[in-house]
Amino acid sequence: MTMHKPLIRSLTLKRFRSVPAATIDFDNPTFLVGRNGAGKSNVIDAFAFLSEAMSVPLQAVFDKRGGIAAVRNRSSGKSHPPNIALGISLGAVNGSVKSAYYAFEVKALKSYGYKVIREQCLVRTAHGPQTWFDRQDGKFRSNVKGLDPSVDPAALVMPIVGGDTRFAPVVRTLGAMRVNSIVPSRLRDMQDPDSGTSLRSDGSNAASVLQEIERNSEDDLSMICETLNTIVPNTTNVRTKKHGNKLSLEFTQEWGENKSVTFDAFSMSDGTLRALGLLAAVYQRPSPSLLALEEPEATIHPGALGSVLDRLRHAARSMQVVVTTHSPEVLDADWIGDKHLRVVEWTEGATRVAPVSESTRAALQQHVMGAGELLRSNALEARPVFKDELELVYRPLFEDFDS
Repeated sequence: MTMHKPLIRSLTLKRFRSVPAATIDFDNPTFLVGRNGAGKSNVIDAFAFLSEAMSVPLQAVFDKRGGIAAVRNRSSGKSHPPNIALGISLGAVNGSVKSAYYAFEVKALKSYGYKVIREQCLVRTAHGPQTWFDRQDGKFRSNVKGLDPSVDPAALVMPIVGGDTRFAPVVRTLGAMRVNSIVPSRLRDMQDPDSGTSLRSDGSNAASVLQEIERNSEDDLSMICETLNTIVPNTTNVRTKKHGNKLSLEFTQEWGENKSVTFDAFSMSDGTLRALGLLAAVYQRPSPSLLALEEPEATIHPGALGSVLDRLRHAARSMQVVVTTHSPEVLDADWIGDKHLRVVEWTEGATRVAPVSESTRAALQQHVMGAGELLRSNALEARPVFKDELELVYRPLFEDFDS
């Protein structure tokens, strides 16, 4: 099965949440494996942060997370709040962009304020020269003639210059990243209808998303129902039901000959609703550029996880997939190799993300043990810390461009 090449090649974090400094390379799919509290959720929240920042004010992105004080890494500075920086490297986009890089740095101010002190984007096209902009200390430079956006210290310029055709693919790609941590109780509730073009992070608009999936492809809806049947035996159908100005989910179970019964969502188990939320995330339309899923194993029977993994592998043919997990059952799939794994550890009060160790890599490549077996035996180890990784926080994140 041919996987979609990783659109997001790497993510660099500096002083973001529990991560003092990290550059994480991605394959497709990528599994972030670590214990509870290691910081897996903080890592993938960087994708959500970047995506939201392309469509809503930066202040709102911080406020959603409790303000900049809740986002900045607390272990990096004692007397003064440290700066926060994020950088993301993209591969080929839509055939026109060969590669791209975007980064920004934010300085915390007193009274929960902040200002953007640096922001930069570089786009390399398949044919023609590279395009860039560099915003620093309130000044904006670019090799695109006539590009002169207003620079607000508390706002990013990327969403503004994204109207230019040369930077638009980057904005669209970042804005189309999705992070989902399905909360079954939100699928059990009555739901307000919306366009259904993007599944909310908790799955609370799954009914609208299913309607949109059905409008775009009845085959996809059929596949959702077939997969749900393998996870929850005898559950053959799910549909959206209207209640005045609200929507709910209705499930059909069949057995024997011409015997069936329907259940509203409030009668379904957490595992059933979580499985449906995961499937809605995979099949949502339009497809995300990157789909990050948190702990798909939660409340789902280990014997049913194979069907979930099959759908995730299928999704990786058309989008990039990142999964957080601490479940050996998730990693039992025989196609998961060392290139798909990143180990997340909580070390000395901070989150560290690294590829697997050489011994772990050898065990996987020589088929001595699978990834799930290694995790069960506490032998899924991270590569040792290199000196240059420890010094990453002090190295520049930005490039110098000629005028």
